[in-house]
This record gives sequence, structure tokens and C-alpha cells, in this order.
Amino acid sequence: MLASPTFLKLKYSEMPADLHPGKRLRELGPKALSTTELLAIVGWLVDTDQARALTELYNQADGLGRIRRDQITAIHGLGERVADVLIAVFELGRRELYKEHGQRPTISSPGDAAALVQYEMSALEQEELRVILLNTRNQVVKIETVYRGSVNASQVRVSEIFKGAVRENAPGIIVVHNHPSGDPTPSPEDAAITRAFVSAGKLMDIEVIDHLVVGQGRFVSMKERGLGFG
Repeated sequence: MLASPTFLKLKYSEMPADLHPGKRLRELGPKALSTTELLAIVGWLVDTDQARALTELYNQADGLGRIRRDQITAIHGLGERVADVLIAVFELGRRELYKEHGQRPTISSPGDAAALVQYEMSALEQEELRVILLNTRNQVVKIETVYRGSVNASQVRVSEIFKGAVRENAPGIIVVHNHPSGDPTPSPEDAAITRAFVSAGKLMDIEVIDHLVVGQGRFVSMKERGLGFG
């Protein structure tokens, strides 16, 4: 449902009672409100231009869960606090959807995998390495944190990466680690350890589908870059 033309011309604080999205929410329920109205409420927005901009992001990203923090804060007048609230609400909604329908997230692209961990991992002050365990349908079985500290071949035991996959009988994994600097550009060490993961996975008949490096609002797929997946 689209917001009314009158709604879009007014600031949030200037709306008459009968048009205010908060009142409409209480009286009509959330399903009666447009995406713009819902985003205006959730984000404590005072300007419907901001709500429209968020709606554009929603449409372009094909879903709330794929909107990045830097895209939110790039909208004039929106800061980290609003981004925090929106991201938290998006994540709660995603979890509730899976809970209600008994669904597991399906990974069909690097972006799908990054969306599961990027918001949290991009804010970490130290490096972490996580492993996304997948079943034969590329559905997420579990996400495990297996290492904290410098992620390089001299520090990480390759066997630790596959423990969860062996335990859960997962045929495929996606490895993810973050760069606290905010720059997700893979290092030579990242490429070297990826080669080690891929080689070990072949011996164990567990496919290393990708290795993602997460930065601030961005990520890099090592497989798409051809690093470690020769």
C-alpha cells in the first residue's frame, strides 16, 4: 500500500491526528500502513523525505535485511542511532519469520551470507572468524564463531574450521572473518589461509563454498575475486 499524497507532503511532527502514522497504526493495525509510514515510525523520523529515501532503499535492496548501515546513515539527517534501531528491527523481523515458519535462511549468493553476519561483525573491535554451516539445499544449519584474534595461517588451526561441519554432517561451509579497520580488502594472508581451507575441505569431502571478508558496510567474496579458489 502506498502512502497518501497528503502524508508525503507533511513533516512527521506536523501531521494532523487523522494522518499521523502512529495513530493509524494503533487504530488500523500495521498491515494498513504503507512501508513509508512504518519506516517513519520505526526510525523516529521527523522528515518524510527520509522515510521516502528509506523506502527507495527497501525497494532497491529487495528486502529490509539487505539494507546496509552506511546506506542508512548516508541519508541526510539520519545518524547511527536511527541506523541501530532499524537494523535491530530488521533482524528481529527476520528471526521471527524463520521462527514462525520453521524456515532456514537459504544462501544463493555471497550477499545472502553476508547479510546474516555483516551488521554485527562490522562493529567488532577484533578479528573473528565464523563458519556458516549449510545443508544439501544450501540452507543455514548453524553459524559458529570458531576463532577470535588475528586470522592468519600461523594462528588458525584449519581443523577447527571443520569441526562443526563434521558434527552437524554439513556438506558445505562458508567462512567469514572481519577486518576491524573497516577495509574488507583481502590480504595475502587471507588468500593463503583460504587455499588451506579449500584444500582441507576437499580431503574431508566438505565444500568450502566461499570465504567472505567483512568491513564497515562492505564485504568481499574471496571466491568472486578468485583468491584461494584456484
